[in-house]
Amino acid sequence: MSSDSDWDQPHPFTMKFAASEADCDRLGHVNNATYLRWMEATSWAHIEPLGMDWATHEETGRAMAIVRTEIDYLASAYAGDEIMVGTWITTSDGKLTSERAFQIQRVADGKTLSRALCRYACIDLQSGRPKRMPEQFRLAHEHAMAVHAGNHRKERN
Repeated sequence: MSSDSDWDQPHPFTMKFAASEADCDRLGHVNNATYLRWMEATSWAHIEPLGMDWATHEETGRAMAIVRTEIDYLASAYAGDEIMVGTWITTSDGKLTSERAFQIQRVADGKTLSRALCRYACIDLQSGRPKRMPEQFRLAHEHAMAVHAGNHRKERN
């Protein structure tokens, strides 16, 4: 089982997933698209209670859109594995961009299966063009980075 010391950075927001046969590809291991789905679900679960729920996105007319994702696949997961996804907002300029790191582990042995870094830009929901972060987004990013620095750990099952 994962402990705080098994994570690359302190105090991740974590979320558990169960790998199923439907998550696996022809090679018999969890497909890379599944890792992306788990990362997206974990991201939303992380930011929604921080004040960046979808209603806030619609109200402000802004969203944080992924502009780059880097993923290193280190080991395979299989159907039946319980998976823990940890994430941290690692940087934010409070204006336009932010970065989020991920670490994906198998719960049974704590083995890190994947690491990823996503870069985001704030966009206008109607035009898709870059637009300054609303105050709610800036504050949510600041709060998340403070939590990751040591206030407490959040987990969702």
